[in-house]
Amino acid sequence: MDGSYNILSEIENDTKDNVAIEIEAICQRYFEKENFSGVVLVKRENNILFTESYGFAHRGFEIKNSLDTMFDTASITKLFTTVAILQLVDKKLLSLEDKIVDIIDLTGTEIPWDVTIFHLLTHTSGIADDADEEAGEKYEDLFISKPNYSIRNCSDFIPQFAYKKPNFKAGTNVRYNNCAFVLLGLAIEKLTNKSYREYVSENIFKVCGMRNTRFSSRDDGDEKIAEGYYSVVNKDSNTISWKKNIYSYPPIGTADGGAFTTAYDLDVFMRQLKAGKLLSYKLTSEIMKSQVNIEKNCDGGKIINGYGFHFKYDKRENLVSMFKEGANAGVAAMFAYYPSIDTTSIVLANQTCNVWKLHGEVEEILLNMKV
Repeated sequence: MDGSYNILSEIENDTKDNVAIEIEAICQRYFEKENFSGVVLVKRENNILFTESYGFAHRGFEIKNSLDTMFDTASITKLFTTVAILQLVDKKLLSLEDKIVDIIDLTGTEIPWDVTIFHLLTHTSGIADDADEEAGEKYEDLFISKPNYSIRNCSDFIPQFAYKKPNFKAGTNVRYNNCAFVLLGLAIEKLTNKSYREYVSENIFKVCGMRNTRFSSRDDGDEKIAEGYYSVVNKDSNTISWKKNIYSYPPIGTADGGAFTTAYDLDVFMRQLKAGKLLSYKLTSEIMKSQVNIEKNCDGGKIINGYGFHFKYDKRENLVSMFKEGANAGVAAMFAYYPSIDTTSIVLANQTCNVWKLHGEVEEILLNMKV
């Protein structure tokens, strides 16, 4: 072994140590000053650059979060739905150009005849949502007059959105939409004769080896999951107490959100996906790139939608990351992959916290790594 290799190894180790120190300082600051409770994992290729857990999985009994605690992923679950749909395309049970009204019975609803699987995957369908988050509506407000425990399956969502007028003609604009993925979940059930949760568990979680990922119900007392807490604030926006989020959304996850997982399992999912273990070569390539020509400005760059993922580009139009985020009352999650440095950055939180700002500070460190 020659000397140049040893020098390179030392440089790589020094870089890894410095990155860990910097990320740890950020996370500790958010834990101490910004109420961060959760877990962070940053992994480059096969090397963990940083991982640590913070706060409590159960505040009342002061049970701490750990690296194998399962967290609600909220909308990150849409990535599993996306892969499931693309698997059906691979199996020729489905086409991206197929119209959703030709797959499931939507008679009498306001879902337009021309909405395709492609539109639903890329948030370009224009259909109404149950809670229009882009218009400032709060998802948890849906359950003020309707018990959340009555929503357990994809079909249960239909009355909450399908009879509302569309926002725009399919394919002409982008608007984030949760219930588009409910329709995709129903398509999966129709074409496979399995429940959405059963299909995804067998064909994604099991195939990837995601041993700590499942659709846990919040009324199941045996699962090692982090309870969710949202902050109650005073007139000065200071947190004065915490509330459990048990009435804020359905008790078990479906196609638009709610799977529980660990940060490590999300990294496994990304690397198995990238390696072609879940999809054909063609569709693996397609899910790893943006798919629409409608852009959203962001930090001097732009964000473009793909299949499930969002793609962030810098000012020179170089791809920075592909990512998916999730948020509900008492749930905050950020999952990003940086292709140029083969690095995942994952933040999962079970308490109100600006994890997007935390994640942004970590991202800046990663993009400035020397090696």
